[in-house]
Amino acid sequence: MLRLLFYFCGVNIHQKYILRSIELGKKGLGTTAPNPMVGCVIVHKDKIIGEGYTSPYGGPHAEVNAINAVVDKHILSEATLYVTLEPCSHHGKTPPCADLIIKHKIPEVVIGIKDPHEKVAGKGIEKLAAAGCKVSVGVLEDECRKHLKRFLTFQEKKRPYIILKWAETEDGFIAPDPKIRKNTPEPFWITNPYSKQLVHQWRNQEQAILVGTHTVLEDNPKLNTRDWAGKNPIRVVLDKNLRIDSHFHVMDQSVKTSILTQIEDESKYLEGIDYVVIDFAKPVAAQICEVLHKHSITSVLVEGGSKMLQTFIDEGLWDEARIFTAQKTFKGGIAAPRIKGKLLSKERILSDTLSIYTHD
Repeated sequence: MLRLLFYFCGVNIHQKYILRSIELGKKGLGTTAPNPMVGCVIVHKDKIIGEGYTSPYGGPHAEVNAINAVVDKHILSEATLYVTLEPCSHHGKTPPCADLIIKHKIPEVVIGIKDPHEKVAGKGIEKLAAAGCKVSVGVLEDECRKHLKRFLTFQEKKRPYIILKWAETEDGFIAPDPKIRKNTPEPFWITNPYSKQLVHQWRNQEQAILVGTHTVLEDNPKLNTRDWAGKNPIRVVLDKNLRIDSHFHVMDQSVKTSILTQIEDESKYLEGIDYVVIDFAKPVAAQICEVLHKHSITSVLVEGGSKMLQTFIDEGLWDEARIFTAQKTFKGGIAAPRIKGKLLSKERILSDTLSIYTHD
């Protein structure tokens, strides 16, 4: 008989260890995708005896790392395992975590949320219960959903988690008048170096970064994490008519790059670059989401330009907007996107103000 306990409010010992599991899971941010960044804690007589979080993609899951961290495996038969997401029940790049839990005869498993992935979707819970485990589901569910927002958006909405980012001046411009730009295309920095470094940290945390043709032609960005240690995101560039040639940084093949275009003539494609044909007569943002979902991209940082950002806003396809406002004025130029959302936070980064909005 399936025994599930649901927790809705109040403070209890289960919440204490699920909170710790969430903190552990955060250590996998930027490395586990497309797998979720899960955290796991194993407790024996109110003492943590093992902790773990999801390894970089292809490696062991959180439950495996937590169990492996336990020195005396014999006491696992008297322990409680806490995990933010339902243990998997299927063979992927690694064996099922539910099977490992059962193998070590862990008698109680406390789960933050059920896994919506079609290959799991309750099967892990059922397998554990059938083996005699006491299974509790729904502990700090809201907190776990927030933590696993990228994975859940991908699974439930069939698209990546979308973060819009831009910097604007106090008078509402995202870029100066093209007439005052340098002859050589280089990024025009509105924000200070500290804000720039923060953006590079964000790039490290997401699977992909997306820009439009105009941004590449005007700024010639590298779209990498050179100011922050870590991996570079996959570069995705919208280039309707293949105007971006091999002289631009995004085509240097130093990072995996995909070009979304309407040109079907493969003789115009550059070697080492992925090309995907989309229909520009149809909603573009929706097609971008479809392409990214097909390629297992669970999150994307949309960095510009203004037209690209506004396209996602107008189609209602965004989850967060991170907007820098600098103490500068252009008195003309390219207007910043127009957005409405719920203000989540506002903070100063020296001379800049960072406002983060969520989509209602």
